[in-house]
Amino acid sequence: MSAWATQVGVVMFLAMIVLMAVRMPIAAAMFIPGVFGYWLMTDNAATLNFLKGNAVARLTVYELSVIPLFLLMGQFASQGGLSRDLFKAASALVGHVRGGLAMASLLSAGAFGAVCGSSVATSATITQVAYPHMKSHGYSGRLATATLATGGTLGILIPPSVPLVVYAILTEQNIAKLFAAAMVPGILAMLGYIVVVALTVHFKPDLAPATAKTTGREKWAALGGVWPIALVFAVVFGGIYGGVFSPTEGAAVGAAMTLLAGLFKRELDAEGLKNALL
Repeated sequence: MSAWATQVGVVMFLAMIVLMAVRMPIAAAMFIPGVFGYWLMTDNAATLNFLKGNAVARLTVYELSVIPLFLLMGQFASQGGLSRDLFKAASALVGHVRGGLAMASLLSAGAFGAVCGSSVATSATITQVAYPHMKSHGYSGRLATATLATGGTLGILIPPSVPLVVYAILTEQNIAKLFAAAMVPGILAMLGYIVVVALTVHFKPDLAPATAKTTGREKWAALGGVWPIALVFAVVFGGIYGGVFSPTEGAAVGAAMTLLAGLFKRELDAEGLKNALL
């Protein structure tokens, strides 16, 4: 039986590699050989019971509910115009220096990642706001796209990070402690990216023309627009680290607060609400 099990395992592993090689989605490439191999080792009833039990067990894990809640918080922030306010505030602070709009993109990506948890959502959202702005000011397409792609990676490092949540659940670690541990590396990565942009445009100034400097009044006006994000971040992570509520409860509070912020700003309409929920 042991030799048979080994043979089945090797064949199913090779089948998984072949399915991946022919571009089948990774989940299906892992699932199909796994189910077939389990069926070979047992029978129809055992296989169906195993699938049924695993599906119920995975879909009823309370801790996993933190993931869609954090993603929903990011969607409410995006649909409610908060991402645009973040970029506007960042560009008001550093946009006047050479390469400043690229630096502002990184700053806003880091700030948006703090209420999103997804690199894909961070990159897509900030790109919609920042890329047209950089192109209109004559920024190099290579610099603009590289900056936005790099800034998007901050979404999975700066808490709340979906991969960190998944890792914490799989390894039975404390989510709040992982969030706290990732905060400083995330900020250092963001600052490091900004330094790279500054050095790049210093040696190749034609990549990023200088832009007009904003007045003090314009800066304060732009900074005033980010108070909802700052409030959500302070309440959610202050509550999690302070032990007021669990990460799942914090995610729910953050989603509710971001929804209210979008409604208060009158930018989250019925269509935006539907898109966020979908």
